[in-house]
This record gives sequence, C-alpha cells and structure tokens, in this order.
Amino acid sequence: MTTVGDLAALEDAELAHRIAAGRGDRACAEEAELCRRLAPRARLYGLRHLRDPHAAADLAQQVMLMTLERLRAGQLRDPAMLASFVLGTCRMVVLDLRRTHARRARLLETYATDEEQATPDDGDRFDHARVADCLSTLPVRERSILVMTFYAERQASELAAELGLTEANVRVIRHRALQRMRACVEGKA
Repeated sequence: MTTVGDLAALEDAELAHRIAAGRGDRACAEEAELCRRLAPRARLYGLRHLRDPHAAADLAQQVMLMTLERLRAGQLRDPAMLASFVLGTCRMVVLDLRRTHARRARLLETYATDEEQATPDDGDRFDHARVADCLSTLPVRERSILVMTFYAERQASELAAELGLTEANVRVIRHRALQRMRACVEGKA
C-alpha cells in the first residue's frame, strides 16, 4: 500500500503515470498529491496575472480539474512536462478570461450607450403594495387563476380540471384578469 510519504517522494512524471493508470483509492491519493504540489503554482500564476485572490483560487481549481481530466483520459503527451502543462493551461485560461472580458466590454460600449437604459428610473420601480391592492380588487375566480398560474406555476390544463372549466376558458379569464391588473397598476382603472 502506498503511503502519503511514498507519494511525496515520487517525481511528477511517475505520479502522472499512476493517475493515468487509475487504480481505485490509490488514484484518489495520487490525484490529491498532484493537486497539493501544483495547485499553489497555478494560484500564484493567477495572483500575478489576475490580481485577485478569488479569481486566482478559481483559476487554480479550474486548471487542476482540466489537468486531472487530461491525465485520466491519457491525453498528456509528455508526463515529464507536467508542471509546464499546468502553467501553459494557466496561461490559456487567463487569455480566455481576458478575451471574454474584452468582448463584454465591447458589447457594453456598443449596446449600453445610455445609462438611463441600463439603470431603472425611480418611477419604474416595482410597487408591491399597488400590485397587492389591484389583485385584491379582482373577482375571486380571476384572482385565483392568476395566483395559481404565476405563484403556484400551474398550467391552464391543470387549472381547468381543478376548476371545472375548459382550458380556453381559463386562458380567457387569465387574459382579462391581466388586462385589469395592468390598467389598475398603471392607474387607468
């Protein structure tokens, strides 16, 4: 049986070979040893290039997961270059993160030019009290259908069977109730 001390004495290449062979519980210990060795390097790379401890921790986790997946599948060409593979993967993930960030920034510049469009106006805020008042003014059947549709997330077919109506009738009642609610909330009723 391999102990933790034995695993610590192994070279990276031998550890990579053992993980690729994958033998039950021993494979878990070997994968843990690999992460213990290489995750701090990935985290340091992330700290240096991302300048955020949380992003660096996420990078280390993502890179170690990718490395283990490649090892388990036997897709690592040269196990002796395991540390280089991890750092290269760090580099590629960071580049991908930067590309994604730049793409989002360009999209925001293009499509979110007006700050008023991006943030709601004080007059556009949802008024819970008004909605509750308007809901209480509806007839019981309309109020019940709206509550069961939007709160209980029930389908028209379920409501029809439960209330003894047709599906079409449930939809018409719901449509009229929504019109009344809209008019009430907007102050037109």
